[in-house]
Amino acid sequence: MKPDSAIYIAGHRGLVGSALVRRLEAAGHRNIVKRTHAELELVDAAAVRRFFETEKPEYVFLAAAKVGGILANNTYPAQFIAENLAIQTNVIHEAYRAGVKRLLFLGSSCIYPRDCPQPIKEEYLLTGPLEATNRPYAIAKIAGIEMCWSYNRQYGTRFLSVMPTNLYGPGDNYDLQTSHVLPALIRKMHEAKERGNREVVVWGTGTPRREFLYSDDMADACLKLMNLSDDLFEAMLEQYQPPLINIGCGEDVTIRELAETVAKVVGFPGKLVFDTTKPDGTMRKLLDVGRMRGLGWHARTELRNGVYASYRDFVQQCSLKAASAQA
Repeated sequence: MKPDSAIYIAGHRGLVGSALVRRLEAAGHRNIVKRTHAELELVDAAAVRRFFETEKPEYVFLAAAKVGGILANNTYPAQFIAENLAIQTNVIHEAYRAGVKRLLFLGSSCIYPRDCPQPIKEEYLLTGPLEATNRPYAIAKIAGIEMCWSYNRQYGTRFLSVMPTNLYGPGDNYDLQTSHVLPALIRKMHEAKERGNREVVVWGTGTPRREFLYSDDMADACLKLMNLSDDLFEAMLEQYQPPLINIGCGEDVTIRELAETVAKVVGFPGKLVFDTTKPDGTMRKLLDVGRMRGLGWHARTELRNGVYASYRDFVQQCSLKAASAQA
């Protein structure tokens, strides 16, 4: 990608998209195309077609998606599958029609079977049943991978799917009804500290293991892939294998260890209570990141440092909301 290349980031305000914007701007890219949800409804096929015909982006990062944790996935399964399928279908198809040079489709590690060997290799896709609590979302993302692969084979496109592990960082969603575990814990711990509560309830047993990747590290990996030489990029698009690559840090922690880390960062001195009536989800999800490391990339942000940065972002968001309410 050249400094003046037209680069469209679908979902630029989200956790993933905002990290991509920061990384691209830091690298000197001057022609980043952005549209808010109000400016471009990605589930509207006609609107997406008009956008691509007008803007003609050369590169696309497809980071727009409806996302959430276990509670949100269980509560809104229809929206999770319908909206994600529509967004992916519209953007990928119009990217093909517009002659986009390269597209990076951002998925999720939940595409892999619930009980597959650890660490999870890319070839484990579709080798077993999915985790029930996020099956609609996972199936939508699998369809996106298959769509990229199909367009590559039939039309010669260069569409690559990247599967990040659990992401966190600035711009995250801290809504307790729809957020993932790490930002939810940050909010719970902060509010408990502010109220002087003696305990915080954490869903599940605390024993499942999860891998967490700081969003700016993820963005760095995505730029690494998008800027690969033609021969290396083509090697990622194997004709007889899905064009899929994992992005993670290669290490995991238990939910209990995560909660203890968040408590220390936030400064919550109370007790952690684990509600075993709530679902644990998949017991372990650790990605095999050998392919990314083979390209010379590795994550740089330690979990504790990343949680500090996320907590600063949360406090800043709280301050902005308070100031807006008083205005």
